[in-house]
Amino acid sequence: MKRTPRSRHFRPAAGACLALLCLAEMAAAHAWSLTITSGSRRLFLHVGNGTVSGASGTLNGAAGTSGPINLVQVTVPTAQLGNGTALAMTSDSTQSISLYGDGNNTCPTPANQLMVGAGYRRNSGAASATLTVSSPANLTSAAGDTIPFTQISWTVSAPGSGVPNVIPAGTFNGGTQTLATVPGNTYIENCHAYSYANSAVRAAGTYNGRVTYTLSSP
Repeated sequence: MKRTPRSRHFRPAAGACLALLCLAEMAAAHAWSLTITSGSRRLFLHVGNGTVSGASGTLNGAAGTSGPINLVQVTVPTAQLGNGTALAMTSDSTQSISLYGDGNNTCPTPANQLMVGAGYRRNSGAASATLTVSSPANLTSAAGDTIPFTQISWTVSAPGSGVPNVIPAGTFNGGTQTLATVPGNTYIENCHAYSYANSAVRAAGTYNGRVTYTLSSP
């Protein structure tokens, strides 16, 4: 199927996948909205590396399998500790090609991005799926020091797309926040690039926290 942008309005979106954020030593947007074939009710979600399985090898009829928990991290140079200049975070993801099945290079630089995609298939009805993300209040070091998760934010992009913010940019709030709504027989995706605000001096150490993305439908 030809990949073409769609301009419908999106409400909040939906299943479950994990991404891990780690800070070592302290440590405008476009997206795709695509049609998938109607069928038995199914949710599909991936964050970072992901796979699809089944005869078609695409989201149109394929099932998903669990992927890895990807790591996003940054090391803050001593000379820049707490200077208020945001620092880009790197990723261990290698997923650059869309899982939609058309070979689109949605995330050209996965070492600095995580691809996030959510799809909802159904036979009939008007129900939509909802995509949320949950984060703990803090990233924590082995020594018990903490960094508020609100120090981590993300921007979004998807080369070639004309549908802005189908999954929007934002800042983690230390709780659960709604990101997007996925209408039936629709798949949405874009790339998220994370950054650390670096707004205060922190104790040396490795700070860890896990973020959970969830896609759900009625």
